[in-house]
Amino acid sequence: MDERPRLMISAGEASGDHHAARFVEALRRRGHDPALVGMGGPRLQAAGMELIVDCRDLAIIGIVEVIVHWRTIMRELERLRDRLREDPPDVLILVDYPEFNLKLARTARDAGVPVLFYVSPQVWAWRPHRVRKIARLVDMMAVLFPFEVDFYERAGVPVRYVGHPLVDEIHPEVTPEQARAEFALDTDRPTLGLMPGSRRGEIDRLLPVLLASAARLREKRGPLNLVLPLAATLDPEPIRQQVDASGLDIQVIPGGRAYDVIQVCDAVVTASGTATLEIALMGVPMAVVYRVQWLTWQIMRRLVTIDNIALVNIVARRRIVQEFVQGAADPDAIATEAARLIDDGDYRARMIASLREVRAAMGEGDGPMRMAMLIEEMLRDRAGAMISE
Repeated sequence: MDERPRLMISAGEASGDHHAARFVEALRRRGHDPALVGMGGPRLQAAGMELIVDCRDLAIIGIVEVIVHWRTIMRELERLRDRLREDPPDVLILVDYPEFNLKLARTARDAGVPVLFYVSPQVWAWRPHRVRKIARLVDMMAVLFPFEVDFYERAGVPVRYVGHPLVDEIHPEVTPEQARAEFALDTDRPTLGLMPGSRRGEIDRLLPVLLASAARLREKRGPLNLVLPLAATLDPEPIRQQVDASGLDIQVIPGGRAYDVIQVCDAVVTASGTATLEIALMGVPMAVVYRVQWLTWQIMRRLVTIDNIALVNIVARRRIVQEFVQGAADPDAIATEAARLIDDGDYRARMIASLREVRAAMGEGDGPMRMAMLIEEMLRDRAGAMISE
């Protein structure tokens, strides 16, 4: 690979932007300086990628919401397709965001560009027939969890387990003692973390439920510390206003300080998503809350083929933390579970032991470096194929 490798990366969400930037860093540590174009956010842009599409313009969650914004989504997809056809890269790397990215994969297939898909679509959880499309369009699937390998092998999809990048990333910036002092936490009281998500739609649906649950919990068991860490992408002011209106004494921590906060929590009530894995890696007991628009839920519940929706339970292959989904996201029930997480020592110990199993299932770390090595392999294969032609 004497020439500078040319990569198109399509990362449609903040987490994908983050994970992709990490494997780009790993490629550079291995001595490569790839030319990067595609869809991403601030991290990939900082890594030197030319943003054809800014993924922050497509921060959409839910089936109904996607339908509403369909024209915008398709317009941005066409911009990527045009660039891919005009200047084909050596490899197209798709990061999660499957409905969008598999459409882009079809264009790459037609143009003879190899496709590497990183962060598997959850086809093992819902709409499993999609694996047939993946087999037609994807040259290599790089998966985060060991159990995904067998699923793709049975479907005839080339697959490589690279491990979850979060394993290397759980590093608080301050010690627990420093965090308690900075966040003005009473060390004689237990601490409950409230994590309503990182997207505006999640906040709108879940924050009122979490605030009501915290109020019920205080009624049940008396004083406790309440902390609410916010994703760096969120404007803290409207959330502070909503918290103030609740009358609860809650420390709102902006600026992406979640790891600093989680480490001092006795328990966390969190939105479903990657946060459940972050909390699991830190060994903190949790309960999971999930709500989407009514129509989105009516569609999803007919398509989902597994019993659990929280990633921490999916990785564990059983329910180790309680899920409060849609109509079951009741503040009284959530408060009862939070009280048990804080006060029932045996229950806490069993959950913490199960969370250690989840951590073990997520691999030994260094996933971005294994991903970089896989990209190198595909670039070599591409170069070899072009020479043989």
